[in-house]
Amino acid sequence: MTAPDLVVLRPEGLYCPPGDFWIDPWRPVPRAVITHAHADHARRGHGAYLASAEGAAALRARVGAGIALQTLAWGEAVDLGGVRLSLHPAGHVLGSAQVRLEHHGQVWAVSGDYFVCGDHDDTSGPGLATCTPFEPLRCDCFVTECTFGLPIYRWRPPHEVFAEIDAWWAANAAAGRTSLLLGYSFGKAQRLLAGVNPAIGPIAVHDTVEAMNTAHHAAGFRLPETRRLDALTAAERRGALVIAPPTARGSAWAAGLGEHRSAFASGWMQLRQRQRRAGVDRGFVLSDHADWPGLLRAIRATGAERVVVTHGAEAVLLRWLREQGWRADPFRTAFGGGEDDAAGPSTEAA
Repeated sequence: MTAPDLVVLRPEGLYCPPGDFWIDPWRPVPRAVITHAHADHARRGHGAYLASAEGAAALRARVGAGIALQTLAWGEAVDLGGVRLSLHPAGHVLGSAQVRLEHHGQVWAVSGDYFVCGDHDDTSGPGLATCTPFEPLRCDCFVTECTFGLPIYRWRPPHEVFAEIDAWWAANAAAGRTSLLLGYSFGKAQRLLAGVNPAIGPIAVHDTVEAMNTAHHAAGFRLPETRRLDALTAAERRGALVIAPPTARGSAWAAGLGEHRSAFASGWMQLRQRQRRAGVDRGFVLSDHADWPGLLRAIRATGAERVVVTHGAEAVLLRWLREQGWRADPFRTAFGGGEDDAAGPSTEAA
């Protein structure tokens, strides 16, 4: 007799029946396990929250300081209705977790969003040391995202991308122009800060980015010194790099920069039409999600016989998995590919 699924799809979100809790629910529920603090996964209104200790400050900043929040260290286990639950690093953003569930001999892993370093990546290298790296989990069933679940998405080594960003910034500074670099304020902005060369000039950030920088500092991740835009002199501003969320483009705040060039850092920038749609001068391909090889590497590492695919190019990955012999099914979730990425297919930066 086949054991019942440990995670099922309910109107509120992904539900664990034996444990009586939800994972990243999109409607209010009594108990929510949160993989990370992006708005499509962490929402207001739940009775109680459980999340990683690393991501606690970010989660409180996003959904409210007064939430009833229980935190777990990486690998620490808790019993919920007979389900042994533990959280393990997903490598996506600060505090991002995979949820491991064990019950009556079954093991499921729910990935949330995740980023898998390539063979060429040094996790202490440019832009990567802003959260704990992805940890492969052995399981019977793996619930995986597939935001970039198409073979065309293959990320270049980060040091190459950051060399291009630095060169763009330096050329703008030499011409007396401000460089406006757009990336989501939680996760992408900090990765950009950790990867650029601060010796080129002053770095200023939007207020929403600064708020999330504080959460990173609280978790022990160091970032270069940044300044408020209004604290820069006119001369400093002409050579500065300004990091802001995509929603800032075209705003009165951005107009106050004076002469500037704009760029967008996102995995969606691999497609030329996405760059045109973003309305920027330059696109840099940089993502906090796994690319196609990363997805396959993560899935293989689980040893799972069954894979459940959520949010992204589901049909393509499902077909590939079935052709390779996996039992593969979809979950139709309300998750996006990124939070405020107007160049992507949803509303959140990737």
